[in-house]
Amino acid sequence: MTPARLVSTFLGAGLLRPGPGTWGSAAAVPLAWLLHVAGGFPLLFAATCLVFGLGWWATAVHTADLGVSDPSEIVIDEVAGQWIALWPLSAGLWHAGVDRWIFPYPGWIGAFLLFRLFDIWKPWPVSWADNRHTPLGVMLDDVIAGLMAAVVVSVAAAISHGLLMR
Repeated sequence: MTPARLVSTFLGAGLLRPGPGTWGSAAAVPLAWLLHVAGGFPLLFAATCLVFGLGWWATAVHTADLGVSDPSEIVIDEVAGQWIALWPLSAGLWHAGVDRWIFPYPGWIGAFLLFRLFDIWKPWPVSWADNRHTPLGVMLDDVIAGLMAAVVVSVAAAISHGLLMR
């Protein structure tokens, strides 16, 4: 396996069937938790930026090798998008000074489901990025889906913690 394929398939998670994108997202969640434990939100943010850059490179190389613009086995984009969807949870816990080992399940389950919803449904502007058919477009559609999920996670957290009802 080439380095680009190893990165673009997220160590082979994209080769799992059915639903390689869901497998890639599912593999991203526990790694996000480990990053949060190791360094809080700043580390998760930095790792997301690194994964985006590496993913863009690996996607460009891997798609050129295959001659296909967005093969389903490329899931590094799902990793970046899933981590972005988890940003509000990690940032909120880090900002509040909560023990790093705590990563409450309603938050990460919601982030996972919302990211998958926006990634599969592809509302605008996710569909705009997806229609670019370039390595950047492959990465951007999931980044945008992750940002949309992060907004909904943030609003849900504000409601559940009573911040919007004061």
